[in-house]
Amino acid sequence: MDAGKGTYIAFDELCQEDTAHSDFRFCATIHRWASEQKSFDVRYVDRQNKVYAVRKSSLRADLANKIREHLEASRNVIVILSGETRKSGSLLSFEIEEAIDTFNLPLILAYVDYKAVADPSELSGYWPNALRQRINSGAARAIHIPFNKYAILDAASQFTDSNRPLTGLNHYTEYAHRKFKCITPEIAFGNCMRQKRFVVGP
Repeated sequence: MDAGKGTYIAFDELCQEDTAHSDFRFCATIHRWASEQKSFDVRYVDRQNKVYAVRKSSLRADLANKIREHLEASRNVIVILSGETRKSGSLLSFEIEEAIDTFNLPLILAYVDYKAVADPSELSGYWPNALRQRINSGAARAIHIPFNKYAILDAASQFTDSNRPLTGLNHYTEYAHRKFKCITPEIAFGNCMRQKRFVVGP
């Protein structure tokens, strides 16, 4: 059922056409990691198309159809969450709604501001309204992870539409965090913010 399917990456374009000011830069980083490891196929909607569609209503229907096509061909969805992610008004909300309501896909919620996630409920301030509603109602099945190469690659290879997290608030264990080198031995396990913002490489 999951054979040949890829991973869809959803992010907030923040109304920016410049990737340096959009969460697309984190999407590009995941794409590079997946390509290096040949782990999974990455799917996403072009950032400029998303920006233009928000501004021009005539493009929204076409873009919505393209998003649905990508989601139908996906086994899971990585949702990039940052301190700038909007609660509503972006196409990210539509992507979340379709992923859960229409395609029943598992979500991998990657927090760019955190290097460890031990209690996802404390990070609800990062959630768009569409995500919050579906976690609270039990409709969403999700794992909450830090924006870390090994955690993302593991989650993307593990969770599928036929093997979803058990709840909307799943997270990796302390052992997994240390295995993925999210935190060093001297750091106690808990929700742990980065001292510096994640730096996107070339």
